[in-house]
Amino acid sequence: MTIAGVLLACAPFTGAPPHDAAWSAAGFGALLAAAVALDVYLSRAHWQAAPLTLHRRLPHAFAVGSSVTIEISIANPGRVKRRGRYFELTDPTLLIPAMPLAFAVAPGARETFEFQLIPTARGMKSFEAGQILLRSFLGLLDWNLRIGHSESRRVFPDFRRHAAYAWMASSRRLTELGIKSVRRRGSGTDFDQLLEYRPGDPIRHIDWKATLKHGRPITRSFRDDRDQSVMFLLDCGRRMRADDIQSGIGATHFDQSLDALMLLAFVALDKGDAVGALTFGTAAGSEKRFAPRKGAVTLNALMAELGDVEPSPIFSDYIAAAADLMQRHRKRGLVVLITNCRDEDAAELGAALGLLRSRHLVVLANLREQIVGRIAVQPLSRPISVLEVAAALEYEQRRRDMHRRLAMGGAVLIDCEPRALGVELVNRYNVLKRTAAI
Repeated sequence: MTIAGVLLACAPFTGAPPHDAAWSAAGFGALLAAAVALDVYLSRAHWQAAPLTLHRRLPHAFAVGSSVTIEISIANPGRVKRRGRYFELTDPTLLIPAMPLAFAVAPGARETFEFQLIPTARGMKSFEAGQILLRSFLGLLDWNLRIGHSESRRVFPDFRRHAAYAWMASSRRLTELGIKSVRRRGSGTDFDQLLEYRPGDPIRHIDWKATLKHGRPITRSFRDDRDQSVMFLLDCGRRMRADDIQSGIGATHFDQSLDALMLLAFVALDKGDAVGALTFGTAAGSEKRFAPRKGAVTLNALMAELGDVEPSPIFSDYIAAAADLMQRHRKRGLVVLITNCRDEDAAELGAALGLLRSRHLVVLANLREQIVGRIAVQPLSRPISVLEVAAALEYEQRRRDMHRRLAMGGAVLIDCEPRALGVELVNRYNVLKRTAAI
């Protein structure tokens, strides 16, 4: 049709009679329309006889910020070569390279190409059926088609750096670094083994039957209790939506708290403790309750339970969360409350901590906004900077006063930025274990 229009436009400059040019353009247009119709017919017939098939190879799950390779295979069962462009239709939180990807599949062959994908958010993500622009049989048209089927995959937090930390923190790695880990003999209540008596060992731990048998003093060695429970109270309220790194990958307070929770769960399970979790600050009926369990499979189950939880836009009810936990878990254990609270929450939070401490040992991890610290140390280069620094310093002072009041109630406090929460939780847990507090 375009060529016919060009012929009509050029007719006055050729000297040909206008009606001849019009008839020539009309004839060419009719010929072109017939060619297009034939192309449509042949393309449709070949597609119905042997459509292209798509196979997408995906991992079972993804991790936030971790690049993965996606493999796409397009098979051509027909007898003619197929050319076109491929578009991957995914969730907008999955970063993929610029599309489309060009392909040319020989008859009876398969073409495979790969690209890197980076998830930027947790949750269930969808991969729609692939979209292709397929060149028609005669090459006059591009067909907009969908091939393959839709799939879904879950995106979990990225625990690679946590696994590296746990590897370095293990007793074997510490020994290789030259740091000796001395076991406390006589601590805990779980019997471990019989050892030869050494000066300083408690007399009450002497095993008299073994002493008579071996002819020398033998004592019983005990290890730390391995049937304790670590229960997480994870705040999912509106303040956990804070994002210190705007549009960063997994930068919200909630995402980084979930990372820290999983790290401590990994360490606690490795030490033989049971791990559970309870969320609060969500809409009624949306809470997640994970009863304490032991074993290596617990971490995967916990990740599956909390992997798609998102912080809500509502305020958190600390007292209701504490009452829910007290009702469900009556055996004494360690409760780790992860939140982002301010001085106006002190009264309610203090009452909730008092309720929890009536039965459990409580660790309060209160997250600190990174931007407040930056504002407090900015140079006073503008008049508005003076007011900003004063406001930030006042905010930090009120926060310290709140922590001081809460600490007087007996709670173990952690005040840190979200990126440091994982290490702080594990270090505090190890201290509590060494001192037999739990």
